[in-house]
Amino acid sequence: MTPVTLLTGFLGAGKTALLARLLRWPALRDTAVLINEFGEVGLDHLLVEPVQGEVALLRGGCVCCSIRGDLKAALIDLHDRRRRGLVPQFRRVVIETTGLADPGPAVATLVADPVLRHAFTAAAIVTVVDAVNGARTLDTHEAAVRQAACADRLVLSKTDLATPEATVALRARLSALNPVAPVTDLTLDDAPEAALLTDDPTGSASARRWLCAEVPAVHGTVGAVLIESGPVDWTRFGLWLGMLLNRHGARILRLKGLVAVEGATTPVVIQGVQHLVHPPRHLPAWPEGEARTRLVLIGHDLDGALLRRSYGAFTGARAWTGAQAFTAGQGPTGVSAADR
Repeated sequence: MTPVTLLTGFLGAGKTALLARLLRWPALRDTAVLINEFGEVGLDHLLVEPVQGEVALLRGGCVCCSIRGDLKAALIDLHDRRRRGLVPQFRRVVIETTGLADPGPAVATLVADPVLRHAFTAAAIVTVVDAVNGARTLDTHEAAVRQAACADRLVLSKTDLATPEATVALRARLSALNPVAPVTDLTLDDAPEAALLTDDPTGSASARRWLCAEVPAVHGTVGAVLIESGPVDWTRFGLWLGMLLNRHGARILRLKGLVAVEGATTPVVIQGVQHLVHPPRHLPAWPEGEARTRLVLIGHDLDGALLRRSYGAFTGARAWTGAQAFTAGQGPTGVSAADR
C-alpha cells in the first residue's frame, strides 16, 4: 500500500514553504502531492506542465494534483492514473490540508474507507507551527490545538524570526500538549526531510519515544493522560478501548501506545485519531526490553483517575501509579503500596 502523509498546520504556519522544500529533495522525487488549488499555493515555480487540468508534473519528477472534490475521489483518481500509466509511478503521497482543517476526518477517510484502505495507508501527520504566532494561535483557535494534538511530528517554522524565549516556551507547550511527538526546528535542522517523511511513526524508534516520554499532568482543557500496566487480555482490552472511544471519542484527539498482550512476547502498536483506531500493528521486539502496556491519550478535559479506573475494571489489569520498572519476563518493581 502507498503511505500517505498529512501535512497540516494553521493559516500562515509555513506548510507550503516546507512542501516546496521537500519536493526539491532528490529522495522524494517519487512523491505525489495533493493540494486544494494550484492557484492558492506557492508552487508555481516547481510546476512543469499541466496534465488534464487537475494534475501537474513537477521539475523533480513528482506528481501534483488539485483536490476539486472530496479527498476520496482525488485519491481514487490518482491511483487510477498511476495504474493506467497516465502519471509517473510514485511511492508516497503527501496531502497538504487547509489551514483550518481538522486532520481527524482525513485520517478516517484513509483508514475506514473500504476502497482506499486497499491501496493507501495513513503514514503520519506532520503539523507545522509558526514560532512567531504559534502561542497566540493555540490560545484562540481550536483547529490549531487539534492539529498539534493529532501530530506524529511537530515542525517549528520561523524560529529565526522569533525570540529564543518565545521558541523555548512554545516548544515546552507543544511537548506538554503532545508528549509523544518529536519537535523539529526547520531553522536549526539542515535536512529534516528524511525524518519527516521516511521515518515510520509506528516503528521501533517511535515506540521507544512513547515508552520514555514524560507525560505531565493535565492542566486546562487539553492535555495528556498516561495509563500503564502489565500485560492485558487482548479481548478485554479491545472491549475497553471500544467503549472508551464510543463514549469519549469526541474529546480524545489522539491515542498512542504499546500493548503488552498476555501470552505474546512482542508488543502491539495502537494508534487512534478521535473515534477511529488504526489497525493494530505488531513490532518484532520490545524497545529496550521493556514489556509493559503504556498508553498516552491526548484530549479535552480528560479525567486521568477515571480513565485508569475504567481501564482496570474492563481489563482486570491494575493501572500503575508512580514510577515503574518492568522488563521482559518480569513483573513491575517499585510499585507503591496502593498498587499492591
